[in-house]
Amino acid sequence: MKRSLLPRLSPEWAPYVFLSPFVLLFVVFGIFPLVFSFYLAFQSWEPTAGLLAMKFVGLENFAFALQDEWFWKSLKNTVWLATAAGVPQHLVAIPLAFFIHTSYKRSRNSVVGIYFLPYITSTVAIAMMFSTLFSTEYGMINQGLHALGQVPGLGWLAPAQPIDWLNHAENVKPAISLVVFWRYLGFNTVLYLAALQTIPGDIYEAATMDGAGRWQQFWFITLPSLKPMIYFGVMLSVVGGLQLFEEPFILTGGRGGTDQAGMTTAMYMYRTAFEFNDFGTASALSWLLFVFVALLTWLTNQAFKDRHAQK
Repeated sequence: MKRSLLPRLSPEWAPYVFLSPFVLLFVVFGIFPLVFSFYLAFQSWEPTAGLLAMKFVGLENFAFALQDEWFWKSLKNTVWLATAAGVPQHLVAIPLAFFIHTSYKRSRNSVVGIYFLPYITSTVAIAMMFSTLFSTEYGMINQGLHALGQVPGLGWLAPAQPIDWLNHAENVKPAISLVVFWRYLGFNTVLYLAALQTIPGDIYEAATMDGAGRWQQFWFITLPSLKPMIYFGVMLSVVGGLQLFEEPFILTGGRGGTDQAGMTTAMYMYRTAFEFNDFGTASALSWLLFVFVALLTWLTNQAFKDRHAQK
């Protein structure tokens, strides 16, 4: 009987051996960047000069970031975009999921797939498509507003001049918010639809027998049952919205648009590192953004905390 050429693996070490590829990748691509970024936040470093060119500057990078007008403007833009795109997502996704859940049976998967399609589509493709739609002269959005303005009673929808969505500071943020809202609406709808399917149908049958209409069922049964999923969805929107990068970066050509109206904090971090070659300040910005995300996450958690459970 031939012996195996491979050494026999001890059962005690087998789990560690099988987990080692994941642990190695996690350390290299997960832990190391975090530790290096934290170390870099206290250094002054231009990458073209090599690692030996690092110079310890203490808290100077953080002090500079906190006094930087562009940082505060980017943070204000980020909060504006996260709120304008995130809040309507949930206000629309919840009743939309309820409508799909109650109105579609056999074709439900097809309808959900259509709404979910924007989420899995390439961000670059979506941004390029909306760049065309937002075109001042020939964009379909301006053409649609003009057509609606011709309908009696809707003349107020037609602007006197075509709207320059991506070149005027007051229009950049609404345009970006519309793109983000359109892309992530389907994702939130799928979340709430999955939660709706866990609610027992007997509750709705009992409510119907008691004379409760669809609106009463939605308000007194559906919404309370969806609270855990609403918390999860809002938390994802908070964290994702404060890290917004791809959509505003592509729509504004990586510059943030006129008067930096569309520059998010993630974009400013990118420009600080790769355009201004200041990786120390960029790392400090990233940790300040982390603290801000953690603070808003805590506030969101407090808002959804069950007050009755505390008493």
